[in-house]
Amino acid sequence: QVQLVESGGGLVQPGGSLRLSCAASGSIFSPNVMGWYRQAPGKQREFVASITSSGSTVYADSVKGRFTISRDNAKNTVYVQMNSLRSEDTAVYYCSFRGSTRVYWGQGTQVTVSS
Repeated sequence: QVQLVESGGGLVQPGGSLRLSCAASGSIFSPNVMGWYRQAPGKQREFVASITSSGSTVYADSVKGRFTISRDNAKNTVYVQMNSLRSEDTAVYYCSFRGSTRVYWGQGTQVTVSS
């Protein structure tokens, strides 16, 4: 089992920045992939960004150049730095951990971009 705890969400004005963190604990083995997804009201959950245990990253087109994903393997923690935030970035952001057998999800953290 893997447990994920997210933090760092909140309210920010358009153009502002936020940094989300997600700490993983439990049965963590490499290789693995950690990532972020988001779900806006009335929409399906969508991929935001991911990073492998070796550091390879993938981004959704909608966040390229604005979001940066990183991880600290010693702390089993993944981060996403979100800059130039837009109203359409408003959503619940979920952390994910993909091991060899299944995907685990965090409880989600709300990000609201509004003036």
